[in-house]
Amino acid sequence: MTAPARRQRRPVVLLRPVPGTSVIHDLWAGTKLIIVAAIGVLLTFYPGWVPILTVGVLVVVAARLAHIPRGALPSIPGWLWFMLFLGGLTATFSGKAPVIDFGSIEVGFGGLLNFLRITALSIVLLGLGAMVSFTTNVAEIAPAIAKLGRPLRSLRIPVDDWSVAIALALRAFPMLIDEFTTLYAARRLRPKQHLASRRARRKRWLIEVVDLLAATMTVALRRADEMGDAITARGGAGQIAAAPAGPKARDWITLAIIVLVCGAALAVELTVLPTSSAPT
Repeated sequence: MTAPARRQRRPVVLLRPVPGTSVIHDLWAGTKLIIVAAIGVLLTFYPGWVPILTVGVLVVVAARLAHIPRGALPSIPGWLWFMLFLGGLTATFSGKAPVIDFGSIEVGFGGLLNFLRITALSIVLLGLGAMVSFTTNVAEIAPAIAKLGRPLRSLRIPVDDWSVAIALALRAFPMLIDEFTTLYAARRLRPKQHLASRRARRKRWLIEVVDLLAATMTVALRRADEMGDAITARGGAGQIAAAPAGPKARDWITLAIIVLVCGAALAVELTVLPTSSAPT
């Protein structure tokens, strides 16, 4: 009998939009950046359960509207589940309220609830960033940043240069990841030498790290030279941030929906929950 094939893990895919068109795809990139910034501020000052769950529901609804397949999500390694379990177990030992009696033993679940809340907050923020990555073309980021930062030009802030730098960094990031992956795979295919002493193995490992870093710098410089030639052929770096872009009617409707939903969640968090949790 043949051994069962090992299930291949889905890698993390960043800054590459999911193909297709949808309501979320058609939104202006600046609208998505404003929503992410506003929700980030909301969850920074009011990281309660109601805002976290509300934003989580918004992320799930947006993923359904954008037709994001389940295969786009990366696989979760087993060690991460173990670390979450270990963190929750450690947080349980804090013994904060609420306290539940198990016979003669009292266990406080306050630390565990705080750990779960922070974990849920992290997952929601990662999902929010993933939605922007899955539904936004990298070429749309620079014009959006330049338009949103237009009021800062009166303060002599180089908004266009900043937007171009951010756009180039976002463009280069996926390419460099692919190059690093290829270099690492090529290194693993090299025949391994059998070294008897631990000192020789450590020295060989350091030599391989230096070789890999040198190859990585060479590839990054080559990619930068190619990108510079391509930008020059297309009219210079100023053309990256000069593309016409702006909000439309659907963007204003989306912003209004986000404001109403997040405002209602904040009102419930500040009024209903403190009243219900007050001692009688």
